[in-house]
Amino acid sequence: MEKILDKEPVKRVQKFIAQFDNKLKVLTLNTTARTAKDAANSLKCEVGAIVKSLVFRTEDTFLICLVAGDKRCSLNKLKKIIEKKDVCMANADEVKVQTGFSIGGVAPIGHLNKLNILIDQSLSRFQNVFAAAGHPNSIFKIEYGQLVQMTKGEIKEITE
Repeated sequence: MEKILDKEPVKRVQKFIAQFDNKLKVLTLNTTARTAKDAANSLKCEVGAIVKSLVFRTEDTFLICLVAGDKRCSLNKLKKIIEKKDVCMANADEVKVQTGFSIGGVAPIGHLNKLNILIDQSLSRFQNVFAAAGHPNSIFKIEYGQLVQMTKGEIKEITE
């Protein structure tokens, strides 16, 4: 599992979080955290405490929505908030180009391109949340308030 920590996307996340708070650490799991349910099972926590980093494509840009693992992002709410008619999930190639991460390991930080970030307000019910760290078997634990600070995300009601 140590090899996971040597992978470039994971190192990028480690560097980013170390600059923010050197007490935060990337952890590797023996089991996958590719989905929120998998991650919750691996970490023995509530599914809602898992941060899903969802990449969306709009007419002219991309953005990331950080959503609680037990919620679904509402395209209708998202369209109203960002005032765009054409919004859809980015495909795997677009996700990789925009963030530098593969689906299943998309971190909320350390993206290759500057992306606007919206944070699902329902995540605020958890003091600590868990987010992907650049690989399906790597995560980091962070306080909700720190996540908001670190990502410079905007808190919005974006779930169904």
